[in-house]
Amino acid sequence: MKIKIIITLFALVWIGLIVRVFHLSVQSNDYYETLSENNSIKTEFSAPVRGEILDRSLEPIAINELGFKIALAPHLTKGKDTERLDHEIAYLKSMIPSLDAEKIAKTYKMQDSYYNHSFIDVVDFVPHETIIPLYSLMNLRETIQISPSPKRLYPYGSVASHLIGYVSKANQKEIDTDPSLKLLGHVGKNGIEKYYNSYLQGVAGERHIKVNAHNVEIEELDRTPTQENHNLVLNIDMRLQNYIGQLFDKKVGTIIVMDVHGAVYAAGNYPEYDLNSFVSGISSTEWNALMNSVDAPFTNKLISGLYPPGSTIKTGLGLIYITSGVMDEYSTIFSTGSMRLGNRTFRDWKKTGHGVTNVSKAITESCDDYFYQGALQVGIDRMSTGLIRMGLGKKTGIDLPNEFIGTVPSRAWKRAKFHKPWYQGETLNTSIGQGDFLITPFQMARFTALMATGYLPIPHVAKMIGDNPYTPVPLDVLTPTEKEKLPIIQRAMKAVCNDPGGTARSFVSTRFPIAGKTGTAQTTGIAQGVKERQKEHDMDYFKRSHAWFTTYGPADDPQFVVTVMVEHGGHGGEATGSIVSAIYNKLDELGYIKKQ
Repeated sequence: MKIKIIITLFALVWIGLIVRVFHLSVQSNDYYETLSENNSIKTEFSAPVRGEILDRSLEPIAINELGFKIALAPHLTKGKDTERLDHEIAYLKSMIPSLDAEKIAKTYKMQDSYYNHSFIDVVDFVPHETIIPLYSLMNLRETIQISPSPKRLYPYGSVASHLIGYVSKANQKEIDTDPSLKLLGHVGKNGIEKYYNSYLQGVAGERHIKVNAHNVEIEELDRTPTQENHNLVLNIDMRLQNYIGQLFDKKVGTIIVMDVHGAVYAAGNYPEYDLNSFVSGISSTEWNALMNSVDAPFTNKLISGLYPPGSTIKTGLGLIYITSGVMDEYSTIFSTGSMRLGNRTFRDWKKTGHGVTNVSKAITESCDDYFYQGALQVGIDRMSTGLIRMGLGKKTGIDLPNEFIGTVPSRAWKRAKFHKPWYQGETLNTSIGQGDFLITPFQMARFTALMATGYLPIPHVAKMIGDNPYTPVPLDVLTPTEKEKLPIIQRAMKAVCNDPGGTARSFVSTRFPIAGKTGTAQTTGIAQGVKERQKEHDMDYFKRSHAWFTTYGPADDPQFVVTVMVEHGGHGGEATGSIVSAIYNKLDELGYIKKQ
């Protein structure tokens, strides 16, 4: 019996071995053949050259500086033995003294491993003029590999920095999202560089080669070329962009110059910062200076800055009033300079009041009383719904990343956010663009274009994407009645800049009539961070109102919108009138204003 058991066990073992051999030699043949092929066929990727960014006259805004990167062969260290690595680094230092030996060693050791058979990049960029005299000699060394590596360069430095954005080294999170960045190394981090990153960076090329067991190339099997040099042409005119920066010297705020169809010819967010500082890695000193500045230069206020609009919204609100069914263009109020509601007095900017006032006079002279009393008749629901439809408190759709929404206060908004009821006093604050009302400068520029043409454009910085024009279609958002009554608002906006009673009349000096609306938006408080960083004697500055002046011109043939907002600038027209006038005159000088 024991012998039978032993024989049975022996037979089972042999059967198991035979089955396993059959599986390995026959059934697993395809698997191991594929594995062997993968071990012998290697894929090499070639990085595309990033597309350039050009202004509307094809003036380079973001280009690629020609240079090279240096890589060292793997396995130059064995355990703690770094003699070979030290020798190669010493050689590199002898050829290019400016190299950082410590940084090279650290970079190499982080990537070197037994499993890595590829050269290791240790120097990202060496200028063309530096490497060319040394190229032949250095390239003779088997342990050194030199290959082209363009570096992003911004010829204008800080000009239009918030529009253009910058490229910088890709982090691990970005690489995980887009594995091609491991090859490319850099990615758009802000502005146009980020928004159009996938187009600008192109597509990597592939090369499939057969190698032997020593990783030596035997033959090339196939090659796919890179798709590169995807250039992007913007609507920006750098002559105009430079000019508006000079006008805004030492002020804090924004300027937008846009045609009435949404093409952005210039836009500045001040103060600006040098884009070239970010390409190779900004120093901690520079970074801290940007992040700790009370003027927030790193924030793109054009699309991410939220400000109370003040009286600038009275144009659209006036249109809502006179088409509401409870008021029309002939409806009047008597302005005494203040209005009592409950136990609170709501004051007009003009202490003596404006007397008998209709919508045209209310916009021309910026009569707060008219909008207070009108708000109580029309109601917050109709006001907020109409203003949102006109583009306030919502994204504009501009081709820039990280655009903010803003807030047009309403009953529903307050209930959802604070779980509290709405009060009539809040309706009055909203009617003059104060309280919780917050918008971005580009929302205001777009809103002004709507007042000029009756259509709500989509702002766009890009003009041509490759060979394709980028012309988003404006939105038709006004009701038939609003379109019919819009000329009333347009005449009042023209009067703001040209009639004796207009709030901007004394501050406008353009070569042709323009139309617009001033606004003085009170600040509600000083942020704690500003209080901690700003000197006590400068605190009064931060208590001053923001100054708005949003315009279109020529008044009788709208072609351009110019919107200026000066942070803590005081009175809208006084702080901004000369800047707006100079911009229109520059547009005329550059040939952009078409005369009838």
